[in-house]
Amino acid sequence: MPNRPIAKRIDWLLDLARRHGDDFAAPGAVLARQRHRALHPTAILALKCMDGRVHLTYATETPQGVIEPFRNLGGMFDLGWPYLGEVITDSVARAVAQGRRVLLLLTYHFSAGDPHRGCAGFGNDTDAALRHVLGVRSQVEQVFGREHGTVYPMVVGFETDEDALILHAPGDNPATLDLATQPDADPVRLGAELAALLPDMPGPMRADLLPLVLGNLRHIAEIRALRRPPTVEHTEWVLCVGRGFDFLHEPGIALMVGPYSPDLADPIRKAAGIIRGNMEAGRIPDDGFLLLASAPWREPGPDRARAELKTRFLAEFSAGVIAAADPDLARKMVSAAAVLHWDSRCMELISGPSSPGKGS
Repeated sequence: MPNRPIAKRIDWLLDLARRHGDDFAAPGAVLARQRHRALHPTAILALKCMDGRVHLTYATETPQGVIEPFRNLGGMFDLGWPYLGEVITDSVARAVAQGRRVLLLLTYHFSAGDPHRGCAGFGNDTDAALRHVLGVRSQVEQVFGREHGTVYPMVVGFETDEDALILHAPGDNPATLDLATQPDADPVRLGAELAALLPDMPGPMRADLLPLVLGNLRHIAEIRALRRPPTVEHTEWVLCVGRGFDFLHEPGIALMVGPYSPDLADPIRKAAGIIRGNMEAGRIPDDGFLLLASAPWREPGPDRARAELKTRFLAEFSAGVIAAADPDLARKMVSAAAVLHWDSRCMELISGPSSPGKGS
């Protein structure tokens, strides 16, 4: 796919988004989500890197839509950022109003086979990524309380060669549960392991975490059986800005920048630099790349109208940042803006894709 002409790649990507929306809204998928939430009512939010390899729904074999993702460069977040704090607080409040607890997954990622396949946002420094995530955990505790009765922040490593999760104990306890090293998928044993690792996690929440653990163990076994080669190098040709990119679960396709940081230009410039490097190294054609902005909406009327304004702004702002930082790369940019109905994951283009060099 990375070597096809840009027009063909964009057609493929838009078709992937359409098929994802169809699958998400299919009767079986809707019922699977409803059944999962009835059996496991804990709401799950995940803060993670823009790297497309980090796809928790896929890696845990969880029904689509159960895990609510927040993506940014390197998994870098700060709950002091006004918009990020507002969005997470709203998500928590919505869950609590329904009588649900919230499990907040704070992730970092790395490659066991080669440190150079780690997180580019942290310069492949896994220790630095982990330190950052531990800092975010402290912020979550400051906002939602340290007793963890309603909101539980859990640090999770994501090993990208096998999509294996590493669960971290709370506080200063260095203990971890590395799912890549588990001898079997016995739920009784694993339930006891979770209780020992996470003694302050409410029992019902641990019961809701267990299906993710079992799903990840099944997924790891499938990856090993397929002998899937690790993604060795960057081949991204899409720069996504905004929210609503769950359909991009294949590695090496897109870099995703959430609209959270007050300095939104910095991650956009860095992501554009990665795409420029991909072109210069010959990993992708230099005939163009896609800038795709997206904003979600839930209710028709003002919410939908505001999503249109937001995604147009994100597309125009991002294009301006790229043009100022790298005019030559900007001339190869194909820009598009979309809105996404959150409950159906149906993406609708409202502008573009335009031809390279003509903006949005």
